[in-house]
Amino acid sequence: MFDAIAGRYDLLNAVLSAGCDRYWRRKAIAALGFSGREVMLDVCTGTGDVAMTALRARRGARAVLGLDFAGAMLTRAADKARTARLANRAEFVQADAMCLPIADASVDGVTMAFGIRNVEQPSMACAELVRVLRPGGRCAILEFGLPSAPVVRSLYLWYFKQILPRLGRAVSGHPAAYSYLPASVGSFPWGESFARVLRDAGFNNVRTQPLTFGVVYLYTGQKRA
Repeated sequence: MFDAIAGRYDLLNAVLSAGCDRYWRRKAIAALGFSGREVMLDVCTGTGDVAMTALRARRGARAVLGLDFAGAMLTRAADKARTARLANRAEFVQADAMCLPIADASVDGVTMAFGIRNVEQPSMACAELVRVLRPGGRCAILEFGLPSAPVVRSLYLWYFKQILPRLGRAVSGHPAAYSYLPASVGSFPWGESFARVLRDAGFNNVRTQPLTFGVVYLYTGQKRA
């Protein structure tokens, strides 16, 4: 499914989020507290937008390794890095989030944007994030949630269930991709429920931060130093 929509994925993200996706990515990178010398791992990298944000940030990453299951998405990510003249600082590899092909304690920070709910066993993926982080390293995970204010939640759910799938189908040309999205979000343990998954995986100092009225949550955690 993700291979099929790779060509229009960036446009869809911008349109369906009303441009908020850029703000969310910047918040995630800022939460890592980088100095500009770090190596970052971006899991479920998609077309590499989080990786590009980290490389362009004033206090971002020195180098980024992006991993994803979908080969067509990775091709787009590599093309974007070349166009931005960042290919010497970015590498994109096809891999499974539940079995990361890198050594223990080998990266300074990890990110995952809107991918953890697509992993078959999120707890296993979170344990892998802990494994590959150096002591003291931080994670930043973006994922959809639900607004807490009743009126905002009602409006959001109406948009999410009625408008977003139709708009997604019209732009992507894929009949199922954006019907899948509301279903996957509805079944994901967001908020404090997912924070417990991170703690159980081995992260300390886990925090949850609602963004844009709680439409998206930013989860952060740290590997014990």
